Amino acid sequence: MNAPAPVAALAPTVKLLIGGQFVDSQSTQWRNVVNPATQEVLARVPFATPEEINAAVASAKEAFKTWKKTPIGTRARIFLKLQQLIREHMGELAALLTAEQGKTLPDAEGDVFRGLEVVEHAAGIGNLQLGELANNVAGGVDTYTVLQPLGVCAGITPFNFPAMIPLWMFPMAIATGNTFVLKPSEQDPMVTMRLCELALQAGIPPGVLNVVHGGEDAVNAICDHPDIKAISFVGSTKVGTHVYNRASLNGKRVQCMMGAKNHAIVAPDANKEQTLNALAGAAFGAAGQRCMALSVVVLVGESQKWIPELVAKAKTLMVSGGTEKGTDVGPLISCAARDRVSSLIERGIADGATLELDGRNPSVPGYEKGNFVGPTIFSGVKPGMAIYDQEIFGPVLCLAAADTLDEAIAFINANPNGNGTAIFTQSGAAARKFQEEIDVGQVGINVPIPVPVPIFSFTGSRASKLGDLGPYGKQVVMFYTQTKTVTARWFDDSTVSQGVNTTISLK
Repeated sequence: MNAPAPVAALAPTVKLLIGGQFVDSQSTQWRNVVNPATQEVLARVPFATPEEINAAVASAKEAFKTWKKTPIGTRARIFLKLQQLIREHMGELAALLTAEQGKTLPDAEGDVFRGLEVVEHAAGIGNLQLGELANNVAGGVDTYTVLQPLGVCAGITPFNFPAMIPLWMFPMAIATGNTFVLKPSEQDPMVTMRLCELALQAGIPPGVLNVVHGGEDAVNAICDHPDIKAISFVGSTKVGTHVYNRASLNGKRVQCMMGAKNHAIVAPDANKEQTLNALAGAAFGAAGQRCMALSVVVLVGESQKWIPELVAKAKTLMVSGGTEKGTDVGPLISCAARDRVSSLIERGIADGATLELDGRNPSVPGYEKGNFVGPTIFSGVKPGMAIYDQEIFGPVLCLAAADTLDEAIAFINANPNGNGTAIFTQSGAAARKFQEEIDVGQVGINVPIPVPVPIFSFTGSRASKLGDLGPYGKQVVMFYTQTKTVTARWFDDSTVSQGVNTTISLK
């Protein structure tokens, strides 16, 4: 995690949210929130003190006493109102997100919208949090289950989706009856805070939703706090593994969606134009800063001849500031991120991959200080090369070759990550073989970024995920609730006693 840097004293400050109030931090450690296209300082964000983190958790713990008893219909109506407010403020939210994160305006709207879908799902909590009942499991005995909230839950979110991923977390946690402490990314917290303002406006009571800011110390405090029962994390593998291990040792439920190396197979029979468009969009959209970005394409057989056309397609993409009309690729989040991506491109050349398109140091008129790397394509990429083994998190596409579909499937299954994968083909038989044999949690068939809608669950696997349950869909209801099983028998005056039963059976 990045340490606090010297800050601009006159920039506005990002607040904490504790007990229903947006308050100034007393911290002595601050970080600049910087527009990655211009280096303009937009705000200062505090690294919350231990006392402030404790206060946020205490507020959530106190609020849980009444929130857990709030009727489920009341909870649902709050999220109906929140989704309305998000729709009404979509333009404002997207502009704020673009300024601090760098995404293009259309992509920023997509970020907000994919979070909005989870808010809409949370509004259906009345149907999602149902238990089960079995009548007469024995003579006069019924058994039923109830799904009860856990208590104070927490979320730690990354910089690349500052609207969507907070909305993956707190709506479902709160809708199921929990209270929540959110730690957004310290790099771009402003749109997250605006969403929290709208959440309070929608009717979330004081203390039910709290926000603290910070880096490694804040993460560790959340992992260690005895009153936090469950933690949801999305971010890098390094930090996610740390969170999972530390929080699990402290007896918490943990779900960690982490790093990835997402592959796609291009079969020779794929629709060429549609496939090339899909590859370019999935590899270079959001400047490659997606955990589901398409970073490796395995070209099978005759499709290996498509490389010049893919390069030509990538060259048509416009690199600029996110607010410029027609922009396809915006800046990376920070100067450090840009330098890391550029250094990995150097490593790719040194490791023997063929640089088909070099996106370093693009000319971006009007944004000369921006953190830009243009679309970059390598061919001849193999395991053992740094550009293959590491998650680049930039607009760099690696091309590998395979003679057969079986070889391509084996290539993907040998990679330790399992976030997402795809195949492009017009053969139903090939597609079915792929979906059956591929060892990856989320599969796309002619869909390059197969992130499911919220009525299904996000199901990354292997090294891309720690914890059994995903961050939304039916699985997240199970994550944020405890199943209580009740076995009941009622007697009246006419019931005939069967005497003492010293066995464990029900009769």
